[in-house]
Amino acid sequence: MPLLSILIVLVSCVAAQARPHIVIVLTDDLGGNDTTIYGSRDVRTPNIERLAAMGMTFDNAFVASPACAPSRAALLTGLMPARNGAEANHTYPREGVHFLTTSLKSMGYEIAAFGKVAHGNAKPEYGFDFYSRPRVGFAANVARYFQQRASDQPLCLLVGDRRPHVPWTKDSIYDLNEVGLPPYFIDTPETRAHRARYYSDITGLDEEFGQVMDTARKNLGEEIVFLFTSDHGGQWPFGKWNLYDAGIKVPLVVAWKGKIAAGSRTDAMVSWIDLLPTVIDLAGGEVPGDIDGRSFARVLRGKAREHREKIFTTHSGDGVFNVYPIRSVRTKRFKYILNLLPTHFHSNHSDILRKDGAGAYWDSWDEAAATNPEAAATVRRYLERPAEELYDLRSDSSEQTNLADRPEHRNLAQELRAKLENWMDEQGDKRPVFNDPYPASGPRPNAETVQQD
Repeated sequence: MPLLSILIVLVSCVAAQARPHIVIVLTDDLGGNDTTIYGSRDVRTPNIERLAAMGMTFDNAFVASPACAPSRAALLTGLMPARNGAEANHTYPREGVHFLTTSLKSMGYEIAAFGKVAHGNAKPEYGFDFYSRPRVGFAANVARYFQQRASDQPLCLLVGDRRPHVPWTKDSIYDLNEVGLPPYFIDTPETRAHRARYYSDITGLDEEFGQVMDTARKNLGEEIVFLFTSDHGGQWPFGKWNLYDAGIKVPLVVAWKGKIAAGSRTDAMVSWIDLLPTVIDLAGGEVPGDIDGRSFARVLRGKAREHREKIFTTHSGDGVFNVYPIRSVRTKRFKYILNLLPTHFHSNHSDILRKDGAGAYWDSWDEAAATNPEAAATVRRYLERPAEELYDLRSDSSEQTNLADRPEHRNLAQELRAKLENWMDEQGDKRPVFNDPYPASGPRPNAETVQQD
């Protein structure tokens, strides 16, 4: 081999070894406010706190879509749903779409995935060199992988915990009488019991995350970019499958010893489509230029305080249970929501199937609504939405007071709608409706009337 070729190979090997290892931990259905680093007093998450003390916590991190499949497809492609093809839940990016994992592989990374990273089974195009399916109790599998690993390549370790996705654990470690509820929930013993189980799953995932973090540091050293986040909010009313912050705002912590200020915090707005471009950038790679995602490495390095002025989110439905497409645009202060089928019921798995460990508390909500006007208003607001919603997040963080029809906010609503529709046109968003929606003039969807596949 010519001397020049040998030198090129040697330089390439050194460059590959100099790249940081990457550990990305994804939880499933974890609401943005439901950890101690975001002020929750109802749940214990000491390991997430430990990571936050090591790096930067994001107060304004959002997903591209609040359903598992389109959210994870956006993560892996850096493209919004209309552009990558995974718009409704349980769908996949269209053929030929570039996965950003292949960019990492071209940089010399070995990619190992555990649990629920992508939606469904691992596909060859995801670029995983190793895949282990179990979605809970995987910390031991991660440790076993390191025991057997012989490669000296930089590693990208992707770990997906299915918790706190339903069904929530039966073994609650929290007292239902002491757990807190969002102010817009109907406070019933059944709701509290399910909330305690949800919090118990969060503490369970936190414990396993801590084990994975310690195993990674033991085997890889300190030159690791750690990233912890969730694919969308919890499966609660106004959460998952909705574009309120309870559905689209997620926890995000990024740490890299000596490179990202320990214990720092930012209110810069970032999206899930930005995550892998950022990781590629931090690792010294070239971010593809034809994607929607943008690196926020400058924020992590303390060289920028802002990233996005607006966050766009989309939801297009989930099978026959949630046939209610929605679009939104959010600034730091205001949220505009466009409901594409306002004359139809919003509904989903929780209130239709009412399974134990998921939506069984809905019976108590309906019972309360029969005699309590406030409870009835909550149920009605859940089921029936106006065409347009506008919220001042500075004074109304729970998004309870719709300002869209108020004269003093009409111009703002029109301005945000125009921005949203222009963006939809740029995306090629054709506003598809998957399956048959449920007219509000007809019967409310329930387990008997909804025709399941």
